[in-house]
Amino acid sequence: MSITSDYKKEIMDAAHNERIKLALSRAIASYRTNTNNALKKFPHTIKLAEEVLEIKQQAMGNMETLAKQACDALQENHGKGYIAKTAQDALDIIDGLVGKGKLIVKGKSMTAEEIGLRHHLEAKGNEVYETDLGEFIIQKQDAKPMHILSPAIHVPKEDVAKLFSKITGKDLKPDIETLVATARALLREQYFKADIGMSGANVVSADTGTMFIIENEGNIRLTTGAPPIHIALIGMEKLVPTLGDAFKVAEVTWRYANYTVPSYVNMVSGPSKTGDIEKVTTYGAHGPKEVHVIFMDAGRTELAKDPILRQALYCLRCGGCLYECPVFAYTAGHFGDKYFTGIGAVWAYMLNENEEKGAAMAYTCLTCGRCKVRCPMQIDVPAMMMELRKRVAEGEKKTD
Repeated sequence: MSITSDYKKEIMDAAHNERIKLALSRAIASYRTNTNNALKKFPHTIKLAEEVLEIKQQAMGNMETLAKQACDALQENHGKGYIAKTAQDALDIIDGLVGKGKLIVKGKSMTAEEIGLRHHLEAKGNEVYETDLGEFIIQKQDAKPMHILSPAIHVPKEDVAKLFSKITGKDLKPDIETLVATARALLREQYFKADIGMSGANVVSADTGTMFIIENEGNIRLTTGAPPIHIALIGMEKLVPTLGDAFKVAEVTWRYANYTVPSYVNMVSGPSKTGDIEKVTTYGAHGPKEVHVIFMDAGRTELAKDPILRQALYCLRCGGCLYECPVFAYTAGHFGDKYFTGIGAVWAYMLNENEEKGAAMAYTCLTCGRCKVRCPMQIDVPAMMMELRKRVAEGEKKTD
């Protein structure tokens, strides 16, 4: 059976799945209420988003330069930066840092999902714990994420209760507070036993090498702070020129992601240090002794040259477009590959070497434009889909 046939069956099965419909109806209603309240309380965010779009547009043409600048800044901060031209280069760098037989705690990262990092590390003999609650649920289900921010959005609380009951051997009720407490108990000790903590980042300032990692659960703070080594994998499109730029990107991201303000905004610029004895800066205090940051290209610099499809690189990963997509509301991430919905079609076709799946996704998109209305970067997904369909029809592949 071809990829297209498999995809058609998968998406049709999802559209008739009552569990997905139940979970998504609850989540979409909550998201819209929360985001609208956040933007009403902080109306300046809408204007700030226009400024962020200009920052992203200017940064896209300079990703390699910004990556080199960030690597230099990290070196000055006693961390280490790397540039991975391909996904395989990124995996090779990580293999060299991790080795085998390690215990790894990992924060949610779409870039890591893009290259199949967890499965790769497990195949090398490492034990990996996803620490984000949604990712932990997905890992234990042996399933794939269905949303860029809420990977288990398609799983209703009743199913989570059954899963956690099986893991713990206890009869757990579908009470969300109890289920969250159960995940906390299952993961808590792993942070302090781990050899390595891994993360992504929401945005990185090239001038200081600072990673901004937005979260609410506190798992990232533990993942990047407790183990002796922190490894971050970051797509080059997350780079912006200055620390001031990064603050603006972070604020717009969390507002459109459903929150007036997140519980935590982690800023990591290098390994832990102290100057409390005679003001002599010494590295390796309470936090990690080593920080390694990998900036991955994997086709991004080529995509940035495309006059229409380059818009996919502006994405802040706020997830708002997914909640507005009529198809996603019935199919969740089955309307996707590594990334989801219309914008995910561009990533699949242009970057993730899955042109057939990307083409199928491009024709699944309704081009209704609801995603563009919600998007803080005003990404014109309908225009990108029409361009992608044109290239599919003409047999054109990636940008030369």
